[in-house]
Amino acid sequence: MRLATYEHEGTRRCGAVEGEEVLPFPAGTELIDLVGGAPVPATGAPVPLAEIRLLPPLEPPSVRDFVTFEEHVEGVRRSVSGASGVPDAWYDAPTFYFTNPAALVGAHDDVPVPPGCTDFDFELEVAAVVGRPGGDLSPQQARGHVFGYTVFNDWSARDLQSREMQVGLGPCKGKDAAATLGPWLVTADELEPHRDADGFLRLALTAEVNGRVVGSDLLSNMGWTFEDLLAHASRGTRLRTGDVLGSGTCGNGGCLAELWGRNGRQDPPPLAPGDTVTLTVEGIGTVANTIVPGRDPAPVPRARERPRDRPST
Repeated sequence: MRLATYEHEGTRRCGAVEGEEVLPFPAGTELIDLVGGAPVPATGAPVPLAEIRLLPPLEPPSVRDFVTFEEHVEGVRRSVSGASGVPDAWYDAPTFYFTNPAALVGAHDDVPVPPGCTDFDFELEVAAVVGRPGGDLSPQQARGHVFGYTVFNDWSARDLQSREMQVGLGPCKGKDAAATLGPWLVTADELEPHRDADGFLRLALTAEVNGRVVGSDLLSNMGWTFEDLLAHASRGTRLRTGDVLGSGTCGNGGCLAELWGRNGRQDPPPLAPGDTVTLTVEGIGTVANTIVPGRDPAPVPRARERPRDRPST
């Protein structure tokens, strides 16, 4: 089943996608309730997809983004820091950071350039959405906690990211401006036929900029399965219904920064207003966002010199 949240005639609704139509659920239905186990309600008269605006499928409590593709790490590390190879610590466990759930955009929404950014980039990923909550899961238990999957584009301000991560934290504003989630949420059972003998989902991934293919990979090239990601994320804490866990960017051109690192120059160039990025994942669907001008950053001063005052004794 494909489940979508959308806007039609000024009203936000949810529904099931069949072919080129969406079958609306009753007003007030929220996909996160279905993700949490509520029964699927009856649907109304179909609405053509051409007449709606797709929104992010749900408003997640949190968004974790992992880095599970070795090839991506090699290229981007060279681009961002000039270092070669893959850090040994990468192999220890699936590393992630928390990104901004308030910055999600729909499958065909325009995406502004982040304030102050000159090196704008996309990232082709797949995200798993948690259904049943749980904590300290094993990978075997985790499979029953995945409700479904969606396409995820972790937009990145590479120049901001490169500078701020020198502090030893982050990414911060380098990843804070936008993330595409969509076009809909595909239930896990729909993708089971794509699971290989090692437990990975063998799905073809393709990235295009202005109609030109710049990257392609297989989701099964992940270093860990999604079940591994859920298990690691739930260690010592709890995953909640609707939590989103991104696979991390695929290799072989899953983002421009990987290509910049491999080519030794910014080729293809950074994204600019007017560019359209189209990402397609086999079995899930396609998102296509056009870049538009962003706002100028409100100035924030550099840190002052360290004061040396101490409390009086």
